[in-house]
Formats: sequence, C-alpha cells, structure tokens
Amino acid sequence: MLTTVIVALICLLIGILAGYIVRKNVSERTIGSAEQTAKNMLLDAEKEAKTIKKEISLEAKEEAQKLRSDVDREIKDRRNEMTRLERRLLQREESLDKKLENIEKKEDQIAKKELKVSEKEQELDKFLEKQIEELEKISGMSSEDAKTLLLANVEKEIRYEASLMIKDIEQKAKEEGEKRAREIITTSIQRCAADHVAESTVSVVPLPNEEMKGRIIGREGRNIRAIETATGIDLIIDDTPEAVILSGFDPVRREIARIALEKLIHDGRIHPARIEEMVEKAEKEVNQNIKEAGEQATFDVGVHNLHPELVKLLGRLKYRTSYGQNVLNHSVEVAHLAGLMASELGLDVKVAKRAGLLHDIGKAVDHEVEGTHVDIGIDLLKRYKEHQNIIDGMASHHGDYEPKSLEAVLVTAADALSAARPGARRETLETYIKRLEKLEEIANSTEGVEKSYAIQAGREIRIIAKPDKVSDEELVFLAREISKKVEAELEYPGQIKVNVVRETRAIEYAK
Repeated sequence: MLTTVIVALICLLIGILAGYIVRKNVSERTIGSAEQTAKNMLLDAEKEAKTIKKEISLEAKEEAQKLRSDVDREIKDRRNEMTRLERRLLQREESLDKKLENIEKKEDQIAKKELKVSEKEQELDKFLEKQIEELEKISGMSSEDAKTLLLANVEKEIRYEASLMIKDIEQKAKEEGEKRAREIITTSIQRCAADHVAESTVSVVPLPNEEMKGRIIGREGRNIRAIETATGIDLIIDDTPEAVILSGFDPVRREIARIALEKLIHDGRIHPARIEEMVEKAEKEVNQNIKEAGEQATFDVGVHNLHPELVKLLGRLKYRTSYGQNVLNHSVEVAHLAGLMASELGLDVKVAKRAGLLHDIGKAVDHEVEGTHVDIGIDLLKRYKEHQNIIDGMASHHGDYEPKSLEAVLVTAADALSAARPGARRETLETYIKRLEKLEEIANSTEGVEKSYAIQAGREIRIIAKPDKVSDEELVFLAREISKKVEAELEYPGQIKVNVVRETRAIEYAK
C-alpha cells in the first residue's frame, strides 16, 4: 500500500514537471510571434505617418501660398487707397493755402479800413465836441441841462399821449360797460317785485289802557319776571302812554314775546301759569309762521328740493333785520336779481337763484353760533349737502373768499345792488356824517386838490382841482389816485363816483 502511494507520488511529480516544460516552450513561441507582429505594426504605422506628414506639409504649403497671395493683393489695394488719399490731401492743402493767402489779404484790407474808420471816428468826435460847444454857447445851457430839458419834454409828451389814450380807452369801456350793465340791471330791477320791510330791534305792543301796565307788572313784579324768564326778552314799561316796549337781540324770541303778550292782553288773565301757556302757544305759532315763510320764499323764487332745516332757517330770516332791511326779503330780492342777470348773460339761472336765496342763511343763527355769518353759512350748507357751486356762490358775496364762478360774481353784485339801493338800509346820522367827512378828508389830502364836496348821499364826491398845478391831461391820474385812496381807507356799500373838475376863470371889471 505504501509502495503504491509512493509510486503515485512519483508519477504525479513527473507529470507536473513534464507539464511545466511543455507550457514553457509553448509560451516562448507565442511571445516570439507577438513581438514580430508588433514590430510589423510599428513599421506600417511609421510608413503611414510619413505619408500623412507629406500630405499635410503639401497642404500647408498650398494654404500658405494662397494666404501670401491674398495678403499681397490686400497690401496692394491698401497702397493704392493710400496713394489716392495722399493725392486728395495734397489737393486740400493746396486749396487751404490759397484760402489762407486770400484771408491774409482780406485781413490786411480790413485792418487798413479799420484804421481809416478809427481816424474818421476821431474826426467825428472832435467835430461833435465842437458842435456841442457851439450849441452850448448859443443856447446858454450845458449838455446835462439840455438832456434834462429834453427828457422832461419827452416825459410830458408821453404823459399827455398816455392820458389821452387812457381817457379814450376808459371812455369806450365805460360807455360799453355802462350800457350793457344798465340794460341788465334795469331789466332785472323792473322784473323784480319784492316787498321791503324796515324793522328795528325793538317791538312795541299797544295797550288798551294805562291800567294794563300794572297788571302786566303784577304783584311785586311777578308777572313781568315770568314773561321775561319764559321769553328771554326785556319788557320796558316807561312813561310811553298805552304801550310796552319789547327789547331783545333775538328777533324770533321777540316775536314770540310780542304774540304772547298780545294774547295775554286780549285774554285779560295775566298770571305766571297763564303766561307759560300763552308763551308755549306763541312759540308754536311762530314756528309755524317760520316754516310757512321759508316755504313761501322758496316758492316765490322757484328754488326746490331744499333740506327742510334750510327752509326753516330761511323762515327765521323773516324776523331778522340788517341795517333796518328785512333779511328774508333781501334774500328773495338777491335771488331774483341774480337769476335775472344770469338769464340775461346766458348763465345757470338755477345756481344763481339758489346761491342768492341762501347767501345770508348764516344770519339765521349768528346770535347762537360763534363766527361770521359767511362761515356759519358755509358750515350749514355743507351739513345739509348743498352742491359746492352753491357754497362758493354764498361764500364769496362779501369778498371773504374768491368767487369761483360767474354765478358767484352775480350773487355778489345782486347783494350789493339790493343793499345799496336808496332806502334799502338805514344808517345812523352820526355814522353817515363821519363817512362823508372821511370821504372829503381823503380827497383834500391829495396834492393838487383845492376843494371837495361829498354829494348824492355819499355816492359821489366832486373835486375841484387847482388849475395852476394840475393840467387837463393829469386829471385822469388825479381821479385814479383819489379813487384808490378811497378804496383803501374807506368802507362803503356799492360804489362812489370820483368826479374831478378843473376850471380856469378870467375875471375883469368894467369901470
């Protein structure tokens, strides 16, 4: 068994050795064949590379030859172009040289002419100096004096021509404007039929007899105190026979007190409880009258869709006066006048009438609210949603705000026309005299005025100019100066006519 194993091992070793020897021989032959193949491939690659190199070299030479020929051609073209440009530049240089030569020649000629001109100027200056000296000797005045005299004469002539021109323009404008304004205002006034009532801040209640005064006063004055407490109006019981005077700043309360007192007198039962009852009834009656008066005013004017509160405020104006003029009647008249003028001018009649009717609405509550009646009116119209055009027309009627439409200007004109017409408003004698004195004082303080007279109830001032100080042509400037002073220093309704008169008198005596 062991022998068999040994034999097997020996056979195995022999087999392994024989396999190694055979494998080595086969590998060597394979490697030799591969090396030969590689050598052959390298030789083929070298041959092919040489061939490609020759082809590329030939192509590069051809391309270089082509580029060289293109560059040579372009260089040749550039040289030709440069040659043409050089020729043109040479031609221009020659032309410029010729022009420079001509310019130099002209400059020489101009310099010679300038020299001659300067010489002539010097000769003229000397000649003028001699002429001026001769003129000064002849006239006996220096050049400055002559210049002053000449300017004075020129100024006088210009002022004369300017005054004539101003006079002519003003005359034409006045004629045309007065004609048109006269037509519009006359037509408006003729078509306006508003009644006018003058009222004061006191009311007088007639009594049937003197005994009634004691009953109104009551025991220890309890009745009169009850009336004054309930109405807020003062009762004045004096020596006036068979009359009681009611005094108060609020016209509505005064009217309530008047009606209540008349009812008490008619009833005959005067005591605190009856007084309160009658005052309450009178208040209801006055409120009803206010409402009816406001509705009637809107109906008369033709203004509709007013807020009910604005209608009531309009009615309150029935008991409100301004300088003795009833404010409701004044408002109705302004609405009519503004509407008629708007119709004549082709403007919005409804806006003009509405703004005219409401222009004094603030006076209905100006005793209760702080501020001017214009500002109060603006707040009221804004509160009750009136259109901005109506607010603008109302706000500008006293010049506190600039008018923003032609209808607003018409409301201002209608207000001035209604307030300034003769008899519309009462003015105290003292105020009236002071205004006339101030008017004459303004005119007399102007240089060139000899005397002045306020006439036509202060609507016109007639001025006598000094004839030795003011010429006919300067009257225009004097009248304008005085009118500007009056506008700046005096407050007045409407307008004032400034009439300047220059008169030269020659007086001689026959002996």
